[in-house]
Amino acid sequence: MLLGSHLSIAGGMHKALIKARGYGFSTLAIFVRNQVQWRSSPLQPEAVETFRRTRSETGISPIVAHGSYLVNLAGRYAARRKSISAMLEDLRRCGQLGIEYLVTHPGSREDTSRGIVLVAEALGEILAAAESGPTILLETTAGQGNSIGCEFAQLAEILSRAACPQRLGVCLDTCHIFAAGYDIRTPQAWRNTMKLFDDEIGIDRLFAIHLNDSLRPLGSRVDRHAHIGKGEIGLGGFANLLGDDRLENVPMILETPKGKDAHGRDWDVINAAVLRQLEREIAAG
Repeated sequence: MLLGSHLSIAGGMHKALIKARGYGFSTLAIFVRNQVQWRSSPLQPEAVETFRRTRSETGISPIVAHGSYLVNLAGRYAARRKSISAMLEDLRRCGQLGIEYLVTHPGSREDTSRGIVLVAEALGEILAAAESGPTILLETTAGQGNSIGCEFAQLAEILSRAACPQRLGVCLDTCHIFAAGYDIRTPQAWRNTMKLFDDEIGIDRLFAIHLNDSLRPLGSRVDRHAHIGKGEIGLGGFANLLGDDRLENVPMILETPKGKDAHGRDWDVINAAVLRQLEREIAAG
């Protein structure tokens, strides 16, 4: 299992790598700049060098960056142009840092069909302007409001329409797909959901997974993350995922709530321990 967590870059991006090593993680996710601002100061050469050196020392790989929450590639003209510029900046930063993947939410629009076309066109423009860099991963969504990506077929259509499909993939969020109506709680439900994913998108396009239980029930279309085994998915759903050999080399990133439990224990430590115990039980048969 390539396990990691989305970690803070406070005090310098290289600090996230050091934290990941402390947790015993082999991978991690970070923001490469402030996720709620359109503009950010350029990366300083010394910060880039420190990040790359620390990564080499820690052996953390791969690294998954998460794009700005402001980005809406299906938005109206001004917001869409800002979103394209912001993604280009994120790609440039990822390239400087040597980061392999950049996750983005596809976008939101009342007219879903039109929104899908706009997202695909925007991705084509972005990839044409950025000749190299990380693979862009479209994240599955819970279906809140007018968000695009709550159906595998929607992501499949974006991928089929976009230019440079070899530079695009998918990040599956367990809470999001569950809230969108894809059950994973039993072995048969997991097989059914992943068959749909493989048929419509292709398992070879799955490059990252966000591990989150769900506070809300199946099909609620509400995105509320819970700790592993503490929500509506339950431990069985995550055992199904960890037991799928096709996902052995896919980075799995905890996005569960941060902080400490009533006994002062770090929730990242607790959630990681739960997953590692499940992995041991699966290996033991």
